[in-house]
Amino acid sequence: MINRSLETNLNVITEFAIQEQQNNDRFIEYLKNLNSSELDTEVLELEKEITPQIDCKTCGNCCKSLMINVDEDEAKKASIFLNKTRDEFDDLYISKSESGKMVINAIPCHFLDENKCTIYENRFSSCKEFPSLHLPFVQKRLFTIFMHYQRCPIIFNVMEELKKSVRFI
Repeated sequence: MINRSLETNLNVITEFAIQEQQNNDRFIEYLKNLNSSELDTEVLELEKEITPQIDCKTCGNCCKSLMINVDEDEAKKASIFLNKTRDEFDDLYISKSESGKMVINAIPCHFLDENKCTIYENRFSSCKEFPSLHLPFVQKRLFTIFMHYQRCPIIFNVMEELKKSVRFI
């Protein structure tokens, strides 16, 4: 069990992230040299312990600051849920690249209301997966994980605890 209180104040996290940048760069290099499957297991264990202790509805920063990818099936389900045609849904909520990739066309997300998702049961897979610490191959995703280190209290706290558990500090 994590013995310290978890940091959830985004201002504190942001300030700490700025101060820790060089140390975190060294930590990333350190993590690259660990056994990949053992690292995945350790991150997963920390994620399972820390995530239930953080109420995402008090933060919502991911929904306030991330570009959200959407696929065809997700757009269809959300449009039905919102009682919109696909064309109406796309016109209101989607930007498409020339290659057909879709993203929500606003940051913060249109579907965020008082830090809660108004389409939660029909939210997009990228929303369901974030912060993605449960996924394998952590070593291959270190850049992305640390890109969100100051954005997400879960990632921040997992990485800070990971520093201890892998004896980086």
